[in-house]
This record gives sequence, C-alpha cells and structure tokens, in this order.
Amino acid sequence: MRIALVGYGKMGKIIDEIAQKRGHEVVARLKETPTADNLKNPDVVIEFSNPEAAYQNIKNCLELGIPVICGTTGWLDKKDEIETYAVEKNTAFLYGSNFSLGVNLFFALNERLAKMMSPFPEYNVQLEEIHHIHKLDAPSGTAITLAEGVIENSGFEAWKLEETKGKELGIFAIRENEVPGTHSVYYRSEVDEIEIKHTAFNRNGFALGAVVASEWINGKKGVFTMNDVLGL
Repeated sequence: MRIALVGYGKMGKIIDEIAQKRGHEVVARLKETPTADNLKNPDVVIEFSNPEAAYQNIKNCLELGIPVICGTTGWLDKKDEIETYAVEKNTAFLYGSNFSLGVNLFFALNERLAKMMSPFPEYNVQLEEIHHIHKLDAPSGTAITLAEGVIENSGFEAWKLEETKGKELGIFAIRENEVPGTHSVYYRSEVDEIEIKHTAFNRNGFALGAVVASEWINGKKGVFTMNDVLGL
C-alpha cells in the first residue's frame, strides 16, 4: 500500500518506520500543506500535524478523493464539516483521538463504568491527563473522548478544564517532562475511591494503530472510528 504522511514530527517518523516494517511504501513525508503534486498519488494519507493545519490538510486530501486517517487533536469544532465533506467526495475518513488498542479498550471500559456509577451520586467523578510538555492542545483528544463517554452515560451535560462542578465534568490537564500519555478516571466518595487508568510507555502503540487503521480503511467509503477497525 502507498502511504503519504502529512505531518512529519516524532509521531510521523515512528509511523514511517512501522509502515515500512509492515511492507508498505511511504511515498510522501510532508511538513507542508498537501497538494496533488507533493502527495504523489497515495492509497491513503495518515495525518498527524498540528491543530492549526489539520483542517486544511484533511480537506485538501479529501478533495483529491484520498482516504484520510487523522490523529491530530485540537481542531474538532470542524470535524462534522470534514465528515460531511468525505461523504460528498465519495472517499473515507477516520478520526482517532488515540489509535492505541489499549486506549480504545479503555474507552469501552470507561463507558461501561460510567453507566454503572450513574445511579450513585455520592461518587464524584474527575478526569486527569498527563502529557509531555510539547503537546500543543489541552485537554488531550483522548481525555475529551473519555469525558464524552462519561457524559453520554451519566447526568453530566458538558466537560471543562479543572475541577468537576455541578453538571460540568472536570478534566485536569498536566504537562510534565516527556510523558507519552497517562489518563485516569476517578470516582471518589467520602469513604472510598474507584480509579481506572491507562498509561502509555511510548508512542509505538499509537503509531501501530494508525497503520492498522490505514490498512483497514483501504478501499472503503464513508466515515469510521477505531471501534469499526477493532470490531468493538
């Protein structure tokens, strides 16, 4: 499979290495805006850039009818528009706030626990995420996905940074050293605490998941998530 990498930072370089080990050809490694000329006719684009560039990067690729796997966070106010555009252009789009297999299982566990805890208001829920100091957005896309999972299965109406209050679910976003990503969900009462936690040891799991998603989406049309890829 011919893969174009849009955004070539630390994650892009790891994806490059894993894609080649899995037998794929990386035909473009872009730090600039993708165009018909510099993409070099790939089967799929894997987009890991930055919040400011992601929307235009994705739109340019979809305009050319190229399926896009996107792992960039911090631009999600335009996600609905991009998904509609992918359908209009008869191609495919898959956004993942986190491509790790373990994290996607963690998402499912989080939703299940939120549903179980919903009848017990004596437990106050709080989210926390810790990432390296180079991460540009806060909270992380993974933390937002976790928050949305709690909101959909409880009485919360929205999320916000800092402490949980009323109908707003709180997320503590911490930036520390070179931490790849640690996410925790706490349920605290006056007498005890329940915690679920996912800790990434490196970026390789995220990169592998992005390549697996690109293999899965090849030849498909529509809008998908990692749940589709993993059959969750």
